[in-house]
Amino acid sequence: MTLVEFIAKQFKAQAPPVNKAAAAGNMFPSTTNSGAGFIGQYYSYIEGDARNRAISVPTISRARDLMASVIGCMSLRMYNEIWNGTELEKVYIAPRSWLRRIDPAVPNIFCLSWLYDDLFFFGRAFLYVTARSSDGFPTSFTRLPAAMVQTLDQSGPVWFAPSKQIIFNGGELDPKDVVQFLSPIQGIIYMSTTAVATALKLEAARLRNSTSAIPAGILRQTGGEPMSGQELADMAAQFNAARESNQTAALNEFVMYQETLMSPDKMLLIDSAEFQAADLCRLTNIPSYLAGIAVGGYSYVSNQGARLDLYSFGVKPYAECIAATLSQNNVLPNGTYVEFDVEKYLSAEYTMPTQDNPAVDSPDGIGSRL
Repeated sequence: MTLVEFIAKQFKAQAPPVNKAAAAGNMFPSTTNSGAGFIGQYYSYIEGDARNRAISVPTISRARDLMASVIGCMSLRMYNEIWNGTELEKVYIAPRSWLRRIDPAVPNIFCLSWLYDDLFFFGRAFLYVTARSSDGFPTSFTRLPAAMVQTLDQSGPVWFAPSKQIIFNGGELDPKDVVQFLSPIQGIIYMSTTAVATALKLEAARLRNSTSAIPAGILRQTGGEPMSGQELADMAAQFNAARESNQTAALNEFVMYQETLMSPDKMLLIDSAEFQAADLCRLTNIPSYLAGIAVGGYSYVSNQGARLDLYSFGVKPYAECIAATLSQNNVLPNGTYVEFDVEKYLSAEYTMPTQDNPAVDSPDGIGSRL
């Protein structure tokens, strides 16, 4: 061995190891996970101004509550699929511990209802994994309000895939610890801002008209020196103030009050309000009669038919989204699936418990079918 070869060999032995760069297609870039420190600080949780404005509209609130009550009250169950020689057959299995209590701090009726709320308004929802079992699969979750989550790789309002860069309350989250629910229906705060704004303005107009004890009218000057525009405006303002605080207002001989031929139903814009309510039913995908609007043959419907219509037209896409997401391989082992027990809801088998029959159908012996 020459002297040069000896020196080269010694240099190679002492050189630090070279770290290879990560593959360019790494699905989950490294994160600081600093956003996890904000999870559970409920005093900072918000639902968002856009969502709060939309929910203040009665028809939207009605649609949200109807569908949330269905999703929140249906139970979840697990199953595998086997090939019986003709078709895939469902074989129901013992559920994992988290299925009856997704978030240990709250019951499923609360957690599932607010997951649906996020899907309904924002088009997506998030669960953060708070604990895992020895096999690496989640054992408990907590909901992250969608209004507080930003995704740097998707600006919305249409979401194309689970995000790989998630920000919660200003801090990063590891995407591997976040279960992302993507609704097949775009969030209503994005796709119908005009309809919601129209409904809010209509409600404001109805409120303004309802505060008047006397029908709307015109103050007409019949004599004397003509008044300027400012004087007329001041007189009208003083007249309105007087008639709101008293049933009688005084005018001199040169001014006459002329009532408009406006009936109370027109002052309260009842026809406009009913049309706008029907428009919002189209937006929220519920049958109009469920919001108190009779439309043709839907004026008369059975209880079972109403449940079927509500589930078919409104609830099903959201329920399938939640069940399918909880069946993915980042939540359950491959070949294990989750579904809602829809048959019990549609067949009206949910019964109130009695002293002689205390929640006979409850899987854990407590609670009841609602």
